[in-house]
Amino acid sequence: GPGLAGSRRGGGRPFLVESPKPRPPPPVSIPMRPPKDPSPPAEGRQAWRPPGSDGVRPREGAASNLRPEPEPSELGLEAEGALRPERLEDFVGQRQPVENLRVAVQAALQRGEPPDHLLLCGPPGLGKTTLARIVANELATALVSTSGPALVRPADLIGILMNLRRNEVLFIDEIHRLPAAVAEYLYTAMEDRRIEMTINEGPNAQVMPLSLQPFMMVGATTREGLLSGPFRARFGLVERLLPYPLEDLRTILARSARLLDLELDDEALEQLAIRSRGTPRVANRLLRRVRDLAQVEGLRRIDAALAERCMLRHGIDAHGLEEIDRQILAYLARSPDRPVGLKTLAAAIGESEDTLEDVFEPHLIRLGFLHKTPRGRQVTDQGLAAIQQQGRPRRLFE
Repeated sequence: GPGLAGSRRGGGRPFLVESPKPRPPPPVSIPMRPPKDPSPPAEGRQAWRPPGSDGVRPREGAASNLRPEPEPSELGLEAEGALRPERLEDFVGQRQPVENLRVAVQAALQRGEPPDHLLLCGPPGLGKTTLARIVANELATALVSTSGPALVRPADLIGILMNLRRNEVLFIDEIHRLPAAVAEYLYTAMEDRRIEMTINEGPNAQVMPLSLQPFMMVGATTREGLLSGPFRARFGLVERLLPYPLEDLRTILARSARLLDLELDDEALEQLAIRSRGTPRVANRLLRRVRDLAQVEGLRRIDAALAERCMLRHGIDAHGLEEIDRQILAYLARSPDRPVGLKTLAAAIGESEDTLEDVFEPHLIRLGFLHKTPRGRQVTDQGLAAIQQQGRPRRLFE
């Protein structure tokens, strides 16, 4: 805490000096593609050049910044990362939000200033983080990435904001989990590009206004309703991402198979698309599992039989239902005419209420297998038919 440091010259009252506090960890900057016409580095910031590029060969045994030749496993990891598109023209689906972002980015580049702050809403795995990276790529700037739970104190946020350079993009994932005390500092930062930091405590407290560089903030949330009204109103762009139709999922799977150098039949691609729950992240995950099975069995081409066998091994049926989904329907099928409360259902399944509500219920509702009423959850006739196709309802924890 603050301690007595001395007195003012000439005999005044002692003043307080706060003991230094540990600085928050620096933000993680994700390197982005440089602009087509890169400007010279700013004063004090030198551009990195590999050793030997200036004609001077490094000494034998001297330390070198050159990366060693990548191992085969590293090449595989690079291929996995390449599944994310880097430009708006490569992004599949979400046509209206993508077109709105294209207009906003082009207009900002013509004005030479960052676009309005952007809020991306939607279920997990639909491409919110990917779109944030794409926006930074299109603006030819860096992306500073963090998350709501990581910003515990206002000092954590102030450190990140003060280190932002001109026109950089600040991405906050799970922004609905940002503490209220931290979010209030963002109000003036987003609107006036300044923050007011309080120095010292008690009668010696002073408010120091600090100016910020122009920046763009991108927030991602799966629960838009948890954001306060004043906070949400400071986002000039609000885009909501929806689950993907089968046509877009087929295109995404075909692109991912091409990047992973896989031969995928049309029937196998269709089966994976149907089981993807309308989410590209799930689609790519299923494609990797099929690739693993094909690699272990020494098969070059992935056909429908191999895809079906792989899905059965992982407990995913023709509707994309997993074991927890089937347990939910089986429990509700015991009394189809009586709604079941969420707490009762969560206790019976052994999952938390948030997990059931955010992860499993949306897919069941989209399929028409589950109906939410004011009294609770109730299985539909389609859900009963799906359970009967699986055979008799399995007992929980069987």
